[in-house]
Amino acid sequence: MIRAYKVSGDRLMELDSLSELNPHSDIGWIDLLSPTREEDRQVEEFLKISIPTKEDMEEIELSARLYDEAGAEYMTIMAVAQVVVNDPIRIPVTFILHGNILVTVRYHELTSFSQYVQVAKKKSGVSIASSSGVMVDIVESVINRIADSLELMGTEIDNISRDIFRSKKTSVKRTTNTLQVVIRKVGETGDLLGMLRESLATISRLSTHYSVQLADAQNKALRTKVAVLNKDVMSLNDHAGFLSGKMNFLLDATLGMINLEQNQIIKIFSIAAVVFLPPTLVASVYGMNFDHMPELATRFGYPAALVAMLVSAILPLLYFKKKGWL
Repeated sequence: MIRAYKVSGDRLMELDSLSELNPHSDIGWIDLLSPTREEDRQVEEFLKISIPTKEDMEEIELSARLYDEAGAEYMTIMAVAQVVVNDPIRIPVTFILHGNILVTVRYHELTSFSQYVQVAKKKSGVSIASSSGVMVDIVESVINRIADSLELMGTEIDNISRDIFRSKKTSVKRTTNTLQVVIRKVGETGDLLGMLRESLATISRLSTHYSVQLADAQNKALRTKVAVLNKDVMSLNDHAGFLSGKMNFLLDATLGMINLEQNQIIKIFSIAAVVFLPPTLVASVYGMNFDHMPELATRFGYPAALVAMLVSAILPLLYFKKKGWL
């Protein structure tokens, strides 16, 4: 899908077709969403540039994500999609700056892009009327989306901590089930956190790379905004690091709680074995069929054996209770 926009004053105007955009006089943005090969060729012929494939965008080498080619600058970041539906995925997004035109290539719908378009269509929605300014605004929208995701993760981590340390469930079975759910939540949250940190790292590389390109530029406002974005990324990186440390602590705490619950179960079985050992001994003694066992001939032998087994079971229980082992 090809979406074309043109900067008109301080707002973004959506165009019906690519032909309405003049790459020589207009400041525009061409958004390629899951483009077909034919759509790639159409944009390539329109701007005389090369559009990277999805496989090219997923390359992890720095030289494959930040490079210049035929007068165009190619910069790729990793974004995170489907955070709200709890099924996050990593999405490569490539920014191509070619004169007055910005081209973005992506293979998944991103909320940050939709939010930016809604804002940019309003008056004063475009802060800097240039292709670079549009790119920086889009990157800022991606950063804001990451910040929202980290805020939600902070709330989720607090809920997980409450489930671990302040749960009122005392049953061993219910507690174990709760901790199993907690481990699953910790794993899912940790996976999302890793994706967000990777996204921040790629954005940091892009902003650092582009800051070098702006070193001799005359647009002071653009340099200032890129510097602010760098500070935002650093701040979010620090916050993500704090959340990561807290996640590791919660994971260790959850595993420790599970070990305690398992030890409690083993303790119950151990006490039960010790408690039933004396009655078993008494029953074994009087279960022997020797001829000379006086107790077998008495009238009260059987009740006496039962009482002996009962007393031998109660005494260990009282002792364990006195020692605080129960």
